[in-house]
Amino acid sequence: MSTFRFGQHVIKASAVFLQTELSFALVNRKPVVPGHVLVCPLRPVERFRDLHPDEVADLFTTTQRVADLVEKRFQASSLTIAIQDGPEAGQTVKHVHVHVLPRKAGDFERNDNVYDELQKHDRESEDVPSRWRTEEEMAAEASDLRKQFS
Repeated sequence: MSTFRFGQHVIKASAVFLQTELSFALVNRKPVVPGHVLVCPLRPVERFRDLHPDEVADLFTTTQRVADLVEKRFQASSLTIAIQDGPEAGQTVKHVHVHVLPRKAGDFERNDNVYDELQKHDRESEDVPSRWRTEEEMAAEASDLRKQFS
């Protein structure tokens, strides 16, 4: 697959580091912390409740594998795993996705500030291309992570 659908976005395969039968994991163009990645169902489904049971199982199994990898790869001691399900929860991309953030002591002044940053991260007004990582940066990180799964 040369591209993946992520709600209203098209993701190049170079940004995807893992694909399973029903899910895929990609690096983030605007990570809140180093190693902040996303895990999504292949089928573009807007809300968590609309996933089929086999998609939920695959999404969470894939999230578990990805979380284990990024925690080790980014020398973290913990993880924040979050789904913003619906617009009032901060979801702007109309495609279920799990945020996986490797966490370290002191990475935020207050621990719950991570949620404020996730809210800002997904806000359209904050989504300006000048704040995005380059395709090359994203491809390099995805390539590194992809090797960890081989």
